[in-house]
Amino acid sequence: MSLVAVDFVPMATTDLEWVAAQDRLLYPFPWSAQNFADSMIAGYSCWIVFEGGERSGYAVLMMVLDEAHILNISVCRSRQGFGLGRQLLQHLGEVARKAGGSQILLEVRPSNESALALYRKVGFEMIGRRKGYYPACNGREDALVMRLPL
Repeated sequence: MSLVAVDFVPMATTDLEWVAAQDRLLYPFPWSAQNFADSMIAGYSCWIVFEGGERSGYAVLMMVLDEAHILNISVCRSRQGFGLGRQLLQHLGEVARKAGGSQILLEVRPSNESALALYRKVGFEMIGRRKGYYPACNGREDALVMRLPL
């Protein structure tokens, strides 16, 4: 676990280039700064994780009725493995509950073993599979649909 202060701050337009740059470092098919800006404009719950005053991660949560959908959740590579992902998931759960959410849904690549392990560890269960959901280097990759009751 992290021993420094962790804060969750709503994403601002001044964060967009940093977030997009991090997404490019983390994923072969990243979101653009405009994707994050569009999420903010749409009123989604967009967050930056600060650890000891430094940006260390980010997330986008969309509420649909009583369902919370995690659209993007990421921890900077240099800060992975220190419990920030778990803390970020807990924060999103609190945000979703306050908004009337009864469950959180997300999609994850089967090849993203570290994310799958974290989601299972905090109680997410697989409820479905979307064939060819994600672009991949050799065509398309399925998405595992996971759910966590709140």
